[in-house]
Amino acid sequence: MTRLSRALRGLGTALAALLTVTAVSTTARATPEPKAPGDFVALRTVDPTIIQEMRYFTPHNFVGERIDGYRQPLCILTRPAAEALHKAQGKLLKQGYSLKVYDCYRPQRAVDHFVRWAEDLDDQAMKSEFYPNVDKTRLFADGYIAEKSGHSRGSTMDLTIVRLPAKPTRPYHPGEPLVPCYAPQDQRFPDDSVDMGTGFDCFDTLAHTLDPRVQGTQRANRLLLKSTLEGLGFVNLAEEWWHYTFKPEPYPDTYFDFPVSWKSLSSKH
Repeated sequence: MTRLSRALRGLGTALAALLTVTAVSTTARATPEPKAPGDFVALRTVDPTIIQEMRYFTPHNFVGERIDGYRQPLCILTRPAAEALHKAQGKLLKQGYSLKVYDCYRPQRAVDHFVRWAEDLDDQAMKSEFYPNVDKTRLFADGYIAEKSGHSRGSTMDLTIVRLPAKPTRPYHPGEPLVPCYAPQDQRFPDDSVDMGTGFDCFDTLAHTLDPRVQGTQRANRLLLKSTLEGLGFVNLAEEWWHYTFKPEPYPDTYFDFPVSWKSLSSKH
């Protein structure tokens, strides 16, 4: 084979490789993001008075960074769940309170992010606030982290109660000193919610809704949230005072993965 033939063959191989990469890249770019079914809505279009503090859009969570799939600080739910929350809000407003949601629909890619974090035993940056008494090797066995979440079905939310008028919550600054989630309320990260005995996402048995060690005003606050929501079709997860699912779920067996953003919704109104 002549030098010219070898050169031409090499050029041809390089060109073919370039065309292949270009074709793959074009295909990847052309793959559309998954969209939400038509009966998913942004909560604020159903009830704009419910306060939203979407923790996984921020670094103030047990991972310590924004979670995959949270493109905007937005609560998305199935319409029946959102409308039931609207009814609950009406009951609480009459008593001088408001609901505040921390998380609503959660894409599967976010759950996958949690799993990767839990498997990285060296990453314990947020331990002293969110799981001070739990060894990270126990997160799966103890049920704090799982490969699937009811949130991904669209009818589960994490929420609390705020006394009105609501006070603004200061931003969390990464690297600031952390305080255990079960510390007295005036020592924990300032949150405008009523005192529930622990902060949100506290990996501790004290976060169990009816833990007998939680009494007085803290217990009364948990029961106010519980009774208000259960009277409208919500079911509490006994291990987390903040976790509720509206029943019956429109999608009891489907785990969605569309991003948390306005673009994911078929109706932008």
